[in-house]
Amino acid sequence: MKIAQMTALVTGATGGIGQAIARDLAEHGASVVLTGRRADVLEPLAVELGGRAIVADLTDRAAAAALMDECGPVDILVANAGLPASGSLVDYPLDALDRALDVNLRAPMVLARLAAEEMVSRRRGHLVFVSSVGGKIAAGGASVYNATKFGLRGFSLALREDLRPHGVGVSGVYPGFVRDAGMFADANVTLPRGIGTLTARDVARAVSRAVERDLGEVDVASLPLRLGARFAGVAPGLSARIQRLGGGERFARDLADGQRDKR
Repeated sequence: MKIAQMTALVTGATGGIGQAIARDLAEHGASVVLTGRRADVLEPLAVELGGRAIVADLTDRAAAAALMDECGPVDILVANAGLPASGSLVDYPLDALDRALDVNLRAPMVLARLAAEEMVSRRRGHLVFVSSVGGKIAAGGASVYNATKFGLRGFSLALREDLRPHGVGVSGVYPGFVRDAGMFADANVTLPRGIGTLTARDVARAVSRAVERDLGEVDVASLPLRLGARFAGVAPGLSARIQRLGGGERFARDLADGQRDKR
């Protein structure tokens, strides 16, 4: 579908990746509705892009439905909000576990349920789920994160089939490590050699491309990560061993330490 003159809701718009997505959609001619937890970030961006800002905290289970009520019908939903959810499961407080599940998986499902109802009635619309390469490659020290992102991938693929006869598109976007914005950049850790990074602008362009071309999945990652995702799909045990030999355990510990305050 064409993005121009469409209304697009972007969650997680207070973060650098969400801001890049909102800007790219606005550059394509969309009317953007921005949501996140910080009014001080949302409102200036909404003024810059000629859009609307709605403050919402998706750790609150009632927030997703309230957000859709306030927003009204949308043509494009970009479910981008997420928590890092890194670290060993046995070290995870139960309330933090609930927050990760609510923001990373439940909220996108609820938002999609409510947005899709209107889209189906109009036979027009597109849902985009910004997931992660972590939805295709399992890694030690990321069991909670992997669970939410693998779940989001399955939801996206199945929902695409459900909504296809109704003229509604569904896409999953799978970024690797983003160097200039987002949860990895904020953690300030060093990647294992040869992994490679990308930019928030790369993710934003992938989102717009997914909508315009109705792509089921778009990987936005370095070549080693893209190849690793394919290999992990056919040989997960060997993939895990290669990650260990490449310093994956140390990286997972450093990442969890750097993201602990975001749980």
